[in-house]
Amino acid sequence: MQTDHNAAPLNPLPAVIWLLALPIIAMEVVLNLAAVGIIGGATGIGWRQDAVQRFAFSPDFMRQMIETNYYPPEQLLRLVSYPIVHLNFTHGLFVVVFLLALGKMVAEIFKPWAVLVVFFGATLAGALAYTALPMIHSPLIGGYPPVYGLIGAFTFLLWTNLAGTGASQYRAFSLIGMLMGIQLLFGVLFGGGWDWVAELAGFFTGFLLSFVVSPGGWARVKQKIRER
Repeated sequence: MQTDHNAAPLNPLPAVIWLLALPIIAMEVVLNLAAVGIIGGATGIGWRQDAVQRFAFSPDFMRQMIETNYYPPEQLLRLVSYPIVHLNFTHGLFVVVFLLALGKMVAEIFKPWAVLVVFFGATLAGALAYTALPMIHSPLIGGYPPVYGLIGAFTFLLWTNLAGTGASQYRAFSLIGMLMGIQLLFGVLFGGGWDWVAELAGFFTGFLLSFVVSPGGWARVKQKIRER
């Protein structure tokens, strides 16, 4: 068995995934260097809080904009800017790991523009879900909603493949079921917030958008079902 000594040590990631991941990585590098005083001087320790205030999505403010019919562009930008900043290094690290892993699997099948539609569609859906529930007042921050959108797209790919093999299509939802179960457990043990609302909205948005943006779209789904 021959070995390709010129092969890359790591499987290369599609460019669109780097495009989505690098701003998050760069933000974490800057904020963590500032937190330990390497950059920013004495004020660097407060840079993360400043970034959260600048990029986080506020459902209360969105409801106010709807009531007054006044939509400042810099505030509308928060609908899609909140995934770039995280509450701490661990928060950002897990988002990047999931984004690279799931993004690679989805982007190897989907066109780059389709990956962007799923990512930002899920981001927007997460913010709108927060706005739709009046009991939610806490800000939305971090990249889990769009990551869950990619989980939705990956679930769609599993779902269509299982439809063609005759296996139970419910198996495709095992990943989201496991993740939601873990999150529910952590919420019970450590007092979780409403993040799961945005994440679940991101998942279903990614899954449903895949019917339109995946290669072949709905025609591919019907073909898989006919092959059963």
